[in-house]
Parts: sequence; C-alpha cells; structure tokens
Amino acid sequence: MGISYVEFEDEAGILRRYRKHVNGRGLVATTAKVDPTAFVDPTAYVDSGAEVQRGAQIGPGGWVEGDAIVAERAVVGVNAHIGRRAVVGRNAVVGPYASIGRDAKVQNGARVPRELTIADGDEYRASGDDLRRLGLAA
Repeated sequence: MGISYVEFEDEAGILRRYRKHVNGRGLVATTAKVDPTAFVDPTAYVDSGAEVQRGAQIGPGGWVEGDAIVAERAVVGVNAHIGRRAVVGRNAVVGPYASIGRDAKVQNGARVPRELTIADGDEYRASGDDLRRLGLAA
C-alpha cells in the first residue's frame, strides 16, 4: 500500500501536502519532522517546518504551526495551539485549549494551565512544583 496524501490550500493560496503519521494517524506536513515514537492524534495537525521530537504527544484537535518545536516527551493537550516558531520544552505540558503565541517559549517541565494564552514572544517558566514533579528540584 502506498503513501496517501491530503492537500490543503493555506491562507496565502499555496497548496500544502500532509501525510498521516504512523503513530496516531494525525496529519503531518511533508516538510515537518515528527519522530516515529511521537503520537499525533487523528484530529491533530503539524504544519510545515515544525518538529515533534521523541515521545511527544499531540492531543485531539492539537495544532502545531510551522517551524515550531515540541521537544521530547512534551504533551500538547486537547485543542491546544502552538504558534509559529514557538518552542515547547522537554517534559512540558500544554493544557487543553491553551495557546502558545508566535516565537513564545515554554520551559522544560513547565505546565501551562487549561485555556491560558501565552503572548507572542513571551516565556512561560516552570514552577518549583513542576520541577519537583520531574525530580529536578529539592
């Protein structure tokens, strides 16, 4: 059986091609890099140039925009949105319906609460509780 593609026209009128990811069957742009161990829900999208690393999870309705990075073992919750060129650090959790702005950063191990919006270019830091959960703080 060959690889099947789905094509969409973006806001600039450019035709973009997506394929179904091997783990979860979510739609991944052909120019995105998604590790085979990452999970991409069937209703999630990973846009061109984005990177989803080993063991990361993109939940139902999740959207990772172009050139964003979702690091190892990070979790993007239900209907969460990761903006263009944003970075979600290792072991970070982006809660349901949260939105990470363009060029924003979520530190390693941080937990972004449900429905919170991180503004473009801002940085969301891990709390002491977040770090203790990972065994990184005394």
